[in-house]
Amino acid sequence: MERSNMRKEKHTRQNNSLRLKYIIILCITILQGYTVLSAQDVLPVKARRDHNSGPVYSSAAMEKLMKFISVSSSMPSYFKDTTENVIIDPTGSLDSFWEKLSNMESPVRIVHIGDSHVRGHVFPYVMRKLLEEDFGHEAVIDYSVNYNTTGLAQETGKAGVVYHILGVNGATCESFNNPERITEITSLNPDLVIMSFGTNEAHGRNYRSAEHRIQMMNLIKELKKGCINSEFLITTPPGAYVRSGRRNRIINVRTPKVVETEKNFAADNKLAVWDLYDVVGGGKFACKNWTSAGMYQRDKIHFTREGYTLQGLLLHEAFIKAYNDYVATKIY
Repeated sequence: MERSNMRKEKHTRQNNSLRLKYIIILCITILQGYTVLSAQDVLPVKARRDHNSGPVYSSAAMEKLMKFISVSSSMPSYFKDTTENVIIDPTGSLDSFWEKLSNMESPVRIVHIGDSHVRGHVFPYVMRKLLEEDFGHEAVIDYSVNYNTTGLAQETGKAGVVYHILGVNGATCESFNNPERITEITSLNPDLVIMSFGTNEAHGRNYRSAEHRIQMMNLIKELKKGCINSEFLITTPPGAYVRSGRRNRIINVRTPKVVETEKNFAADNKLAVWDLYDVVGGGKFACKNWTSAGMYQRDKIHFTREGYTLQGLLLHEAFIKAYNDYVATKIY
């Protein structure tokens, strides 16, 4: 009996010793695990950005993102010394117009005025049809435009782009500034007036920059009286030749002066300008590029249908790039 009790006590001590070892091992394991966990880097509050993924936009931002318009370059690869095809508008003078265009809550009206390049109804008509494709054509009745038809759009009253064309052969800024023309333009209630002059100014042998500036200012002042909500976009002339003798023609050296005057006037008055002349090669190559492409008519002042079509495509490209830039600023 006594031996039996001794064996039980010994067995109990062994079990207690074994339990104690297990407890010690368990404690060491827990402490080691705690040490390892404590030594880990602190988890970041915000997950690191995955640079391989695009940004995640809110619903409102996505709605604006969908307003981007796809556009590609139309510049012929063989044109030399071309510059970036953009609208120059460092002060954002067209921002209110871009806002109307992006919202499109009502008809957005553009009136394109100018000389024979506009009157030909090709250059501006290409622009009109492309903008209707971009923003919808519900605002106007579709009809074919040619030299013998009016360039005025027929409105439906629905939201969309309404693009009116008002060109006059031989026109200058000064000749356009008469009560009849001013009333015709202001009655159309434009949100944007595109002014395409300069070719005929450059053909004046006694051209003076100061007089040209006064003529542009007078025209814009008269238009603003009746178009208080309109913005303005000036486009420079494409370049032309003049007669030298009875048969020869040489590049008109006054065109660069006219272009410089228009660009400086735009900068001084915080207006937007599209410099077609320098975009297609400037004083050195603009006329040569048009000539090599066979896009002048015989007088080397006016252009073939292909030439005017290219001008319309280039204006559209610059226009949409400026619009997309504005939309981008509203997203970020």
